[in-house]
Amino acid sequence: MLQDDINITFFVNRNYNLPSFADDNTLVIASSYSGNTEETISVLQEAIEKKCNVVVITTGGKAAKIANDNNIPVVKLKEGYQPRYALGLSLFSLIVVLQELGLISEQNLFIEKSIELWKNRSAQFSSENNFAFESAQSLIGFTPVIYSVAGLTSSAGYRLKCQLNENSKLHAFHNVVPEMNHNEIVGWESYIEKSFPAIIVNISDSSCHPRILKRFDFLNELFSKANIDVINLISNENNFKGRLMDLIYLCDWISFYVALQRGYDPSEIDNIINLKNRLA
Repeated sequence: MLQDDINITFFVNRNYNLPSFADDNTLVIASSYSGNTEETISVLQEAIEKKCNVVVITTGGKAAKIANDNNIPVVKLKEGYQPRYALGLSLFSLIVVLQELGLISEQNLFIEKSIELWKNRSAQFSSENNFAFESAQSLIGFTPVIYSVAGLTSSAGYRLKCQLNENSKLHAFHNVVPEMNHNEIVGWESYIEKSFPAIIVNISDSSCHPRILKRFDFLNELFSKANIDVINLISNENNFKGRLMDLIYLCDWISFYVALQRGYDPSEIDNIINLKNRLA
């Protein structure tokens, strides 16, 4: 989203350890909504040992305590949500941190426009027979295979996969174009509907490279020949960041409606809780 705004290397780390290049010239932003994500805590402790520059974004928990004990600045988030429902809190806080550190230009207008957009979409997606509800209906009985564009809509594609997992209690798979054209595309040659009832969800953008659009055209022809239904998700907002926020919010609503139509509570995450208890 901010690839055109930030001019230094920005690396998303999801492991227990920092990459080997991390040192006292590295900024580590440790973000954990609960403050108790053990991978984040492990990285936070390593960042302190390596004398990295550190900022913590959290509601509290162990991360906040470690930060306070080591005089590390903490951006305190509002409590009371499940992490996936607090995207705005976490994302906008991260953007403000980068802005205040002078790493990106001022983003207040983008944040205001995003909030306004989400409020408007909330009203639309709460109405009868809206697009999010109809898209969710199309997914019922199928396993979604999501294809997005590397570096453009891949964050929306990955989030949709995760939201279908957590909210809808549904397996879903995600890959990116053009990378999947070098490997996964061949797997469709042996597609058998009865063994794998797939439905394709394409998430693209008007700013895609023309060759990417040609690749999607070919894929859609391939899926049509295999009698696989395709849902194309695209936003018509007037700038890329707005379109991405629009797509992310749409996908969240789709996963919510899939959960309800499948008879599941979107907020329940028993397997995650059981895993955390086991690890504890």
